[in-house]
Amino acid sequence: MTSSCLDITGGDLLPPVPTGLRARWRAGGAEFLFRRAVSRLPLRVELPDGTILGAGAETEPLPRLIVRDPEAFFARVGSQGLIGFGESYTAGEWTTPDPTAVLTVLAQQVTRLIPGALQRFRGAMLPAPPAADGSTAASSRSNIEHHYDLSNELFQLFLDDTMTYSAALFEDPAAASWRVLAAAQRRKIDRILDAAGVRAGTRVLEIGTGWGELCVRAAARGAIVHSVTLSNRQLELARRRVTAAGFADSVCIELRDYRDVRGEYDAIVSIEMIEAVGYRYWPVYFDCLDQRLAPRGRIVLQAITMPHDRMLATRKTYTWIQKYIFPGGFLPSTEAIESTARRTRLRVRERQCFGAHYAETLLLWRERFDTRAADVAALGFDGTFRRLWQFYLAYSEAGFRSGYLDVQQIVLDRPEEQR
Repeated sequence: MTSSCLDITGGDLLPPVPTGLRARWRAGGAEFLFRRAVSRLPLRVELPDGTILGAGAETEPLPRLIVRDPEAFFARVGSQGLIGFGESYTAGEWTTPDPTAVLTVLAQQVTRLIPGALQRFRGAMLPAPPAADGSTAASSRSNIEHHYDLSNELFQLFLDDTMTYSAALFEDPAAASWRVLAAAQRRKIDRILDAAGVRAGTRVLEIGTGWGELCVRAAARGAIVHSVTLSNRQLELARRRVTAAGFADSVCIELRDYRDVRGEYDAIVSIEMIEAVGYRYWPVYFDCLDQRLAPRGRIVLQAITMPHDRMLATRKTYTWIQKYIFPGGFLPSTEAIESTARRTRLRVRERQCFGAHYAETLLLWRERFDTRAADVAALGFDGTFRRLWQFYLAYSEAGFRSGYLDVQQIVLDRPEEQR
């Protein structure tokens, strides 16, 4: 068994179903709002008593949401909102043959699920993120360990041979398949290195090592690479992969917070790490990027983004993804990245959006994860954990399929130095 010391592998993961007078009152409100919302949605909601809800549910082939235990389902949703919705799926209180299809419908209508008059009470009704989850220098390592130190073997079960855990860039997302995933991941990395101007002799700083594929590809160009991570297990495997590729002399990988890096670099690259920074620390993050960038250098960030209005509405709300997958995480908007960069000498030079590619990447991971269920169990992760991760992968895929989320490669530099 190679899971982290955090107990997220068994049935103790989920809280009990809320009980008591307050829970019953909130469950009743949740049931009223749920029935009201789904009556307008292209969903087929099936209740145990034979009731069918949803717009066109009696006549159209729609995504099915099957509620097995209405009492527990509404109690969780009434108490914890969308956190309770995800917990109820993990507990098996509702299910569906296609979680992505159901979650995509909900993501497309997310701003209309709750009446506008009630949305102003969001802060009072839903929990705020725990103070301990904030991405301070002290807490960032435990936040990263919660997810990335689960087990290298777990990630190896559903990632391709590059061990790249971020959006791939396909030649055509409509033709995405497992056969071309590794090539699509290398294409994504090569585009980042090209945009950053990485070539022989380039001093590269990578913030967030992953399992080392970018280090290898940058070193193969003749670059000198310094990569930092907060994950012990990623560090170990990344170092082994770099050594096996023959680049141990030109790549240095350290267990180090980005705030503690020193020196200057011609190119700084970071793939889907800004999401772990936390919005309170975005100014610190961009200030560090500015300080570490050598004159005439470039920065390339690959970032998952969300609409600016939703970012503002949700930044003080505790979410399911923060509680169970990425503690301390928060997605920026394009506007937030640009405005925070403007507090420094950095400016956004160009952006490439490819959210449709992420939806296909996540689909391939989810299918692979499902087919390797026995191997996941052999590592010590039980059915509760597997349902949680099925929900996580489907939840993420739905965000991109609905257009609620996007992923971008963003190039920054100092304009006055580029003339």
